[in-house]
Amino acid sequence: MNNILAASASFSPNLIRDLKEMWQYPFMQHAFQAGTLVAIVAGVVGYFVVLRRLSFAAHALSHIGFSGAAGAVLIGLNPLAGLLAFTVGGGATIALLGKRAINQDVQIGTVLAFILGLGVLFISLYKGYATEAYSLLFGEILGISARSVAITAIAVLLTLAAVTVLFRKLVFTSIDEDVAEAKGISLPGMNVAFMVLVALAVSVSVQVVGVLLIFALMVTPAAIADRIAKRPVQGVAISVGVSVLATWVSLFVSYYLPYPVSFFITSLTFGGYLVVRVWQWCSKTSS
Repeated sequence: MNNILAASASFSPNLIRDLKEMWQYPFMQHAFQAGTLVAIVAGVVGYFVVLRRLSFAAHALSHIGFSGAAGAVLIGLNPLAGLLAFTVGGGATIALLGKRAINQDVQIGTVLAFILGLGVLFISLYKGYATEAYSLLFGEILGISARSVAITAIAVLLTLAAVTVLFRKLVFTSIDEDVAEAKGISLPGMNVAFMVLVALAVSVSVQVVGVLLIFALMVTPAAIADRIAKRPVQGVAISVGVSVLATWVSLFVSYYLPYPVSFFITSLTFGGYLVVRVWQWCSKTSS
């Protein structure tokens, strides 16, 4: 898809004309719509992932989801259904095995190893070529359908609604679990709720950046926000802004260059993180 676009499209100094030309194609419309939705939910949930130091959890759930997609393909279901079922189930299991979010590395690794073993079994049992499942490894945003955009919108709205309801408790338990527990907040309950939110965000994000590059949207923009934001609300806003901007720019550039959208997203977000780190280092040395 990218090679065909790059061969037929030519960039011009007239940005408005370029955008109009790009927007005439339904697949680009769907890509921008899905990309924006995913970037928003990844930015919101990702901020709390970084705040709770659970980046490994987001990475693990994406791989757990791939095993679910492989299992769904094996029994003739939509791979996204299997991905969602395994990420939600895996996230809830991880949360239930460990009371405190900050000490869940062992539980995450244990569940991940078991689910990856199932994934290997599913792939070995499938006699055909699991194209739909393998496409989730690197994302396929330029091939997303209108139906998938609608499903993504529903999942994103439900996730954001849940974050809105739980926002204060999420902030409280993310900053100081001991004080939150002393105030009567159930840590196991909040951990399960949060891991389910992460599972939903991962499930919709893999359509854009894929299983192997989930850090690009769920962790790196949030890591940038965590370094420069002074308040949680500000951090969420910065995380979403970076995520959306990186997605938009990447889709625009990929229209003219024959390279994957996920490559540009990862490069832009990583570049932004390096800029912030260098800027902070220069500020410290000059003061």
